[in-house]
Amino acid sequence: MARIGLLGGSFNPAHRGHRRISLAAMRALGLDEVWWLVSPGNPLKAEATDMAPYGARLASAQKMARGAPIHVSDFERSHGTRFTVDTVRKLKRRYPAHQFIWLLGSDNLPNFHFWRDWRGLAREVPIAVIRRPGYDSAAHAARAMGWLRRFVHPSSQARQWTDWSAPAIFFLRLPPDPTSATAIRAHNPNWHRRTKAPLERSHRFGSPMLPRRPLDRTSS
Repeated sequence: MARIGLLGGSFNPAHRGHRRISLAAMRALGLDEVWWLVSPGNPLKAEATDMAPYGARLASAQKMARGAPIHVSDFERSHGTRFTVDTVRKLKRRYPAHQFIWLLGSDNLPNFHFWRDWRGLAREVPIAVIRRPGYDSAAHAARAMGWLRRFVHPSSQARQWTDWSAPAIFFLRLPPDPTSATAIRAHNPNWHRRTKAPLERSHRFGSPMLPRRPLDRTSS
């Protein structure tokens, strides 16, 4: 069974912080791969005025993931899911031989209780919280933690996450990365105009593949 970390987001744009935390999470959790799920539209950012076109965001993710055991997928767009809980449930049905863990930036934890059926999501897959600078206090004081706290496991057990049934949550002690997509957009609001839409078709239908892994036959 492959151990897969799932990192969802707008990737507006993808940046070195996404790559660094993904590779660090791979080491900390003993993952085979990390899949980046590029959202066609975050429901909590529906009023954002600086969201780049989907093709540019997908292309920026593919460029940033190049050469790493990170696979970029349009699974949410191709399967018509808007909410993370629905995406995770469809992924589990499509890839029953894989074991998934959701990678959640600590900056998202204060708003986690606004996510659609967030308790249901926590019951579907373990969650690994990745530290973001400046959010430690807010993350631990998050409203959702009132319910999640009883399911927290020591970070020393993070590599054994497959031994625990969900809900299970781990706070990873990873080197923080200050890179911010917000700062990138502020410095270069037209970044996407120089980003070509992806030409590859390998992930167009939301099927990130593990190269040379016979257990991936269920995804074909």
